[in-house]
Amino acid sequence: PTPATEAAAVEAAARGAIALMRPGVRYLLGPGGTTAEIARQLGIQGTPLGVDVVLDGAVVARGASEQQLLAEIARGPAQAVVTVIGGQGFLLGRGNQQLSASVIRSLGDEPLMVVAPEQKIIDLRGRPLLVDTGDAALDARLSGHVRIITGVGTSSLYAVASSHTL
Repeated sequence: PTPATEAAAVEAAARGAIALMRPGVRYLLGPGGTTAEIARQLGIQGTPLGVDVVLDGAVVARGASEQQLLAEIARGPAQAVVTVIGGQGFLLGRGNQQLSASVIRSLGDEPLMVVAPEQKIIDLRGRPLLVDTGDAALDARLSGHVRIITGVGTSSLYAVASSHTL
């Protein structure tokens, strides 16, 4: 089981993400414990290993495929909500293949809302977060630094690199 302090950190990170959600924006909730906590706090049933689309606090697509995600993105503004995958440090390309290069490109200039408890960042010991969308140009565009929401009003800037450049 998750230790109480870790659970509290996940809850805080989820609250921080929810505080930043805007009306009329479709949020593509990727897999992971932190995104599952976002769904729980929104009062919705998330798909544990899938990607759900949430609009104004309601699920509009559950366990969506790449094509369903592209169709939802075409309906209006959208952003993918992802978390750091375990000790690996992946944001994209491991466990969330529905968030394909086509989907990420369709999301525009700020495609990702990254949410994670601080301890996940600390556990990386300075290694960059990794992206592997299968599209080298997109991976390069996503590389640099990303804001990670760690709580309500708290965030960290952290390095991101393509997994192919390491």
